[in-house]
Amino acid sequence: MKSFFTLIAAILISFIPGAIGVLFTPITGHTDAWYNTLINSSLTPAPIVFSVAWTLLYTLLGIALFLIWRAKKRSDETGVSASEWWFVAHMVLNALWSYVFFGLHMVTLGLFVLFGLIIVVLYMTAEFKTVSRTAYYLVWPYIAWLIFAFYLNGVIACMN
Repeated sequence: MKSFFTLIAAILISFIPGAIGVLFTPITGHTDAWYNTLINSSLTPAPIVFSVAWTLLYTLLGIALFLIWRAKKRSDETGVSASEWWFVAHMVLNALWSYVFFGLHMVTLGLFVLFGLIIVVLYMTAEFKTVSRTAYYLVWPYIAWLIFAFYLNGVIACMN
């Protein structure tokens, strides 16, 4: 039962950047006048796709974090591991992107933050691989989505 609560805690922690991002992100995709004036890619998904995708991705990241914690516990490792540091760094950059892009309306700076986020997530993924192969695989959909988000942000930066 303790593992179940640890899993739930890991998933909830993984949603922190999304919860912070909601403070700056248009909820429905149609409520933010600034965002609605931007020229977007023709590949920009409907707002519901973003909600579903982020829910799934944060859940997968939470499960990956749980697997890292479980592996750490089995090895009797103490202190904060490199995997955990990379996870925290990715969370900070994830939340920062929403603030920079939606809060400050700085789309080009957002592109740089997103690039940094992708690099950090790649390092995090490599570190996860040394601890749990399953955790490693659970991060790959997130990487794919970040690359797609980089494309979408890039189009906005170039077209506006």
